[in-house]
Amino acid sequence: MARYYDVHPDDPQARLLRQVVDLIRGGGLIAYPTDSCFAFGCQLGNRAGLDRIREIRRLDERHHFTLVCRDFAQLGQFVQVSNSVFRLVKACTPGSYTFILPATREVPRRLLHPRKRTVGVRVPKHTVAQALLAELGEPILSSTILLPGQEEPMTQGWEIKERLDHLLDAVVDAGDCGSEPTTVVDLSQPEPEILRRGAGDPSRFE
Repeated sequence: MARYYDVHPDDPQARLLRQVVDLIRGGGLIAYPTDSCFAFGCQLGNRAGLDRIREIRRLDERHHFTLVCRDFAQLGQFVQVSNSVFRLVKACTPGSYTFILPATREVPRRLLHPRKRTVGVRVPKHTVAQALLAELGEPILSSTILLPGQEEPMTQGWEIKERLDHLLDAVVDAGDCGSEPTTVVDLSQPEPEILRRGAGDPSRFE
């Protein structure tokens, strides 16, 4: 049964954040809010957590997982960024974008696209997500809570708790965080490619 944490959206309780982070460090899988939908989250090196996300969402090996990072400096440890890409990404972070970029050796191979050796990265503009990242001190391995057969992500913490109670270790609820996922842009090739149009304005990549 998943623990339920009712966290203040603007001033998240430090005690609750520490409890959630302890769960993550202990190998737990959580649901948490971002500026674009709720997301599954676990520690970067948590192989079992990754497998649990794959199983819940029925994802194949070609799915791009996302490293949700605290800031641009942390993001730069996990992906290779050229000067031109640097300017593009910097201008869009924090925000509702996910960028597909070549991974550095800091990223476990099992997270990479098997052919492209790329990974998704983003920096959220959400108080609770940022507070969790600050407490954890490293990126959260994440994937949007979009269940098989559904076209819209789950948007209510209580609903996630009710539906996925036996599959998660914790649900962090800070109120509504929207139903539109991030805009996903592949920047691993010479020309940007918009893979998904979402909450972030895609026009700057067209």
